[in-house]
Amino acid sequence: MKRVLIADDAMFMRATLKQQLAKHGFEIAGEAEDGSIAVKKYKELKPDIVTMDITMPVMSGLDALKEIMAFDKSAKIVMVTALGQEEMVKQAVVAGARSFVVKPYKEESLITILNKLL
Repeated sequence: MKRVLIADDAMFMRATLKQQLAKHGFEIAGEAEDGSIAVKKYKELKPDIVTMDITMPVMSGLDALKEIMAFDKSAKIVMVTALGQEEMVKQAVVAGARSFVVKPYKEESLITILNKLL
């Protein structure tokens, strides 16, 4: 089973992602409400893939992405971002993000992206 770490500061978004991913056969390895927790949980849980919000408190998703990539060059991280953050998405892709989805997204689009990467 494909294990996913969900990193998003919005509880509603984490719950939505959990429900959508579980429905499509993904195992939820863990959740993180900020970037620093995402880095810690990535190292602990070693998930197959991470969905990472860009804008989070304590440590941004972009900074968490950079830390995870420094720890594991083969990490598969998909940025989940709001409209209007194109510049941050570019920075994330340069830093190693494998793909991105823009909120609001279509569930099928997210699942297709995750399955392609795994």
